[in-house]
Amino acid sequence: MFAVEFKESARQGDARTGVASTHRGDYETPCFMPVGTRGAIRHLSAQDYEELGARIVLGNTYHLMLRPGAQVVADLGGLGQFAGWKGLTLTDSGGFQVFSLNPDVDDEGVSFRSTYDGSMHRFTPQSAVKTQELLGADIQMVLDVCAPLPSSDEVIRLALKRTSQWAKQARDSHTRADQSLFGIVQGGVDPVMRRESAKITADLDFDGYGIGGLSVGETREEMLIALAAAIEHLPKNRPRYLMGVGDPASLVEAVNLGVDQFDCVMQTRIGRHGTALTSTGKLNITRSEFITSQDPIDSACSCSVCARHTRGYIRHLFQVNEPTAARLVSLHNVAFTLNLMSQMRTSIAQGNFAEFRKTLLATWASPVNDKP
Repeated sequence: MFAVEFKESARQGDARTGVASTHRGDYETPCFMPVGTRGAIRHLSAQDYEELGARIVLGNTYHLMLRPGAQVVADLGGLGQFAGWKGLTLTDSGGFQVFSLNPDVDDEGVSFRSTYDGSMHRFTPQSAVKTQELLGADIQMVLDVCAPLPSSDEVIRLALKRTSQWAKQARDSHTRADQSLFGIVQGGVDPVMRRESAKITADLDFDGYGIGGLSVGETREEMLIALAAAIEHLPKNRPRYLMGVGDPASLVEAVNLGVDQFDCVMQTRIGRHGTALTSTGKLNITRSEFITSQDPIDSACSCSVCARHTRGYIRHLFQVNEPTAARLVSLHNVAFTLNLMSQMRTSIAQGNFAEFRKTLLATWASPVNDKP
């Protein structure tokens, strides 16, 4: 197994910036990874990712194994070549999507129905690895059990047990030396179980470590307590990945605790419905007050959308159900988030991350902006 090497270049408190190296290339941290569920970020192309400055784009194993099929992706050169994307790729195991479908779970794996045609399928720790080896991403994730929150201690404990067992089985079955494998920490919001899961997963010596099962209904305070407990026992020389988190307040708080990378669908999901992320908070561009506005979405943003289009124009596109509207706001939201991560890297390197965090939270932790 190829070990991802993480080299820290600067630190302020527990917040750190550096470079993580995969077999095929490096990425600066902290970083945000846009989600291309079915092989594309919704409304965006590989050329867009490149122009936006993304370094890693995610694909979803559950969806890609169903359509077009993992072997088809392999035959077409692997996920990056398939999508025309020259950057790095990461595939999740599909576990989160599977466990949202009320599957049949046992100690050996999980059986579930296709969301496309209702056909039955099964994932085991080993088959999830083999499927992702066919998909060919630079980084793949082990199959884990993502328990919903709130759940009883018994449910969380069983999820932790199975996740730990499956992690070892995944590690033992992984064969591609050119593909990194990340373990996943579970444990709900219980700090004791998070520490236990982190210790077990770290002892298996993965290339990096995902922290899953958070941002699924708990408060941000609960999430941060659980996150801190997990990070305490993860190795400092490997990347730490908080899965499925992308709102600005949670991003800066997690970086403050030492997280290196993130992914989230929020940027394009809310963008499709007219909500933009801006330097002054969330903005619903469909509101009538913007009918004649000549302002950009965000005057502090240098993205191509803000450089060219007005709020009045984009609002008009939403009013007439023009798909370009969703594309433009999605582009802006991804650009905003990538730039936010760049600002965090710079502030850590320059020693003023604490001030940056305080300023950002003054906007993004306010009640109007606190929920995605």
